Amino acid sequence: MASLLLTLFSALLFAATITESEAYSTTVKAPYPGHKPEKLTHLHFYLHDVVSAKKPTSVVVATSPTTNSSATAFGMVAVVDDILTVGPEITSEEVGRAQGIFAATDQNKFSLLMAFNLVFTKGEFSGSTASMYGRNPIMSKVREMPIIGGTGAFRFGRGFAQAKTFTFNTTSGNAVVEYNVYIWH
Repeated sequence: MASLLLTLFSALLFAATITESEAYSTTVKAPYPGHKPEKLTHLHFYLHDVVSAKKPTSVVVATSPTTNSSATAFGMVAVVDDILTVGPEITSEEVGRAQGIFAATDQNKFSLLMAFNLVFTKGEFSGSTASMYGRNPIMSKVREMPIIGGTGAFRFGRGFAQAKTFTFNTTSGNAVVEYNVYIWH
């Protein structure tokens, strides 16, 4: 008898829960005030990764016990605040910063996991960011990483970034990387 009452009570409680729960999602016509139809923006800039200087823009913050013996630096993690410029020279106009982390995540090929915010400080997109997250097999001629979001003008942004090494100094480790970024927003 007690188990029958418990079963009936459980069924009644379950039915009440189902009828009172709300939907977990809704569709909205305008995601935020002033939202306009999507457009595709192409950004072109150069990233300066400076590892050996008085003020480096890329600093290794962690390594594994086997990083130094690994051919791919597997286990290395770095924090980055790289300069973005209009031209390949570090003295050309700065348009923003690439801030985030990268980690050597492949044991067989030199490849990085990139988690960067492209922070724009000049021009039409000043104050906006684009979030880039993905695999960067840096020995490939052209690498492609996804743009997974953004802020400001790039709110609800999505797209991709293509990276191409412009210069790499094997002695200093400093690099200049050309980026072509395409963002739907």
